[in-house]
Amino acid sequence: MKKYLVQFKPFLIFVSIFFLTYIVFTLLYKFYLNSYQAEELDAVTTAAGQNAEQLLKLFNYDIIIQKSSQNPWQEIILNGKFIARITEGCNALSVMILFVSFVAAFSGNFKKTLLFIILGLISIYVLNVIRICILIVLSYNFPQYTRFLHGTFFPLMIYGYVFILWIFWINRFSKYAK
Repeated sequence: MKKYLVQFKPFLIFVSIFFLTYIVFTLLYKFYLNSYQAEELDAVTTAAGQNAEQLLKLFNYDIIIQKSSQNPWQEIILNGKFIARITEGCNALSVMILFVSFVAAFSGNFKKTLLFIILGLISIYVLNVIRICILIVLSYNFPQYTRFLHGTFFPLMIYGYVFILWIFWINRFSKYAK
């Protein structure tokens, strides 16, 4: 048994760090969400909706993204037409937790790891806001494809981006790069 523990030590360390980080951040996220009342929307989701509205207004779209009066989501109204809603799951925080857990498990130099995590989180947030904007416009213009876009295409886009960040991290900065 000791032979296998020694042989698989790098893998076991990776798995342990990954799951420990994932569990800790997931619990923190759960506590964060539980700090809001049932009908309230969390601050990150609200900010993502506001940033999407600002970006679309920058491109002269007649867009209103507003908090629902009775529900924990934001309503999206484009050209006077209700398009969709932004809920807690649209904030990409669960994707960010996965990203941080993986980078931490393949950590390298502390400063490089921390900088990569911060820059990665910012880029994931920005990509998510852009994703929301594109989804709004495409859902307005092509409502028949909304389910595919929301359920398949855009998750592939954001998870694909995170996968590319992971590959870049492993090959350039992690302790396994050499």
